[in-house]
Amino acid sequence: MSESRPLILHVIHHLVTGGMENGLVNLINHLPENRFRHAVACVEDFSDFRFRLTRSDAPVIALHRSRVGVWRLRRDLFHLCRRLQPTVVHSRNQSGLDALLPARLAGVPYCIHGEHGWDVDDLAGRRLKPALLRRLHAPLVDRYITVSAELRNYLVERVGISARRVTQIINGVDTQRYAPTTHADRWRSLPEGFAVPGSVVIGTVGRLQAVKDQATLLRAFARVATDGDVAASRARLVVVGDGPLRESLRGLAAELGISSLTWFPGAVGNVCELLQAFDLFVLPSLAEGISNTLLEAMATGLPLLATATGGNIELVADEVSGRLFQPRDVAGLGDLLRRYLADSSLRQRHGSAAREVAVARFSLATMLANYQSVYEEFCDRSGQACTPLASRRSDCAAGRAEGG
Repeated sequence: MSESRPLILHVIHHLVTGGMENGLVNLINHLPENRFRHAVACVEDFSDFRFRLTRSDAPVIALHRSRVGVWRLRRDLFHLCRRLQPTVVHSRNQSGLDALLPARLAGVPYCIHGEHGWDVDDLAGRRLKPALLRRLHAPLVDRYITVSAELRNYLVERVGISARRVTQIINGVDTQRYAPTTHADRWRSLPEGFAVPGSVVIGTVGRLQAVKDQATLLRAFARVATDGDVAASRARLVVVGDGPLRESLRGLAAELGISSLTWFPGAVGNVCELLQAFDLFVLPSLAEGISNTLLEAMATGLPLLATATGGNIELVADEVSGRLFQPRDVAGLGDLLRRYLADSSLRQRHGSAAREVAVARFSLATMLANYQSVYEEFCDRSGQACTPLASRRSDCAAGRAEGG
């Protein structure tokens, strides 16, 4: 295949299990191969998660900033850009800002910067230093992409970026892979004997770290499952994911007396099957951009309980597809769990509504088309052949720059 295809160099902190990383993998795997090449530069490192990339022409490079220092990182990024000669560098989140100046000095024509969520030490985007860093790097950025309206407003109102330079692209979900099951044995992915007839399986999926706050879910579940109510006594909890808090969360479950009712499977490769085993999905995060796992739960047809923060507000229609609750509100979440445990028709109605919204508004195809449109806009400007959409094929082939 001709190497005249433009190269998109994606710069992220690390390529490990996570929502942003999963979105990047979906993007690379599904954008048309005849239009773009891709490479991934990790500011730190990557894990086996990289093998989810199915394209053989998408190298992943680890730069190990914590080991080599920020100045060596910038030098290595400069040389990487000189060697690969990308048409677009697409950096993400704060650590990706370090790629922008090296890319410009290396002659990269265009830089796109994405904002995907908040750090645990800046949950509301109020800290001055992160906003100042973004403002200082703004002259190097041709386009910003945010996954949520909250992040878009942060860039415009807090950082001072012109609204014309910001595009919101909500994450997409594969609504064919993530779908309600008709399999009679939907609990086949759970440990034998964990769920019994009449059980209601509550689940969450996410990296086990402070910002995801699975501890609040454990505490709320314990309040409900141990209060003597017959319906609640059949509840089971599944906490999917791995991370630095795994052992402390397991210890908390033991302390709360719910170890026998709770399963921690770790990081898994069959998330879609586990979601099909759930009856209710809970996302207790302190902050979110647009949660991929929430989208996957929606597509699976699960009713949703999620914190009223970030992009969750854009995804969950309160009292239609689920309920929103305040971060760290153990009592409030406990009350919601009781309500859904006791009412199977409510779970069915809200789950069906969540599925309908996922299919109508948050499909993977919609996300891919939006990113492709942005990439092709800049490839057209550069005059590189990118085999664009039919409406602009002649312009790209002739190497004419598109206005705007």
